[in-house]
Amino acid sequence: MSGTASGPEIERLIQLLARLPGLGPRSARRAALALVQKRDTLLRPLAEAMQVAADRIVICSQCGSIDTADPCAICTDPRRETGLICVVETVSDLWALERAGAVAGRYHVLGGTLSPLDGVGPDDLNVAGLIARVKAGGISEVVLAMNATVDGQTTAHYITDLLEGTGVTISRLAHGVPVGGELDYLDEGTLSAAIRARRPF
Repeated sequence: MSGTASGPEIERLIQLLARLPGLGPRSARRAALALVQKRDTLLRPLAEAMQVAADRIVICSQCGSIDTADPCAICTDPRRETGLICVVETVSDLWALERAGAVAGRYHVLGGTLSPLDGVGPDDLNVAGLIARVKAGGISEVVLAMNATVDGQTTAHYITDLLEGTGVTISRLAHGVPVGGELDYLDEGTLSAAIRARRPF
């Protein structure tokens, strides 16, 4: 005997939840059940919040982040260093840096990385927007905050080549031993990067 234990509406909810990162079919079923069981305190407020998000959230035409205004709150913040652009792969990377309070300047979201195997080329990313921002003037440093993956580093090298001759300082995140990390638990690639990036004590 096969079939579903619930009606098509709940099955659709489960299928949509299963599309979210980190949620498989079993986790989606548990999440759907929790939502339905807490209809008034969770499901309805979540549905309303999602409708508001769908109606109001836009992509910033300057940096590529998401907000309810264009340009976004970061791009219009007068306390930010206007001469510093931190380039990130995704909005989630931007959020991580903001949580850490690590960037005093502004951002540029590429929307991914170059990945020939996946068919992602320069035209699929927001690279042209970055180059236009730099060439418009007023930028003194571009920080390439790419992930330490092959695609991330390939993208960083590609952008570095494009920015050559613009006069801006190009830097990247340091790679190596994390704060609180123990050498015995680190992989060889991290240890090698830490040794190469050593500095005077």
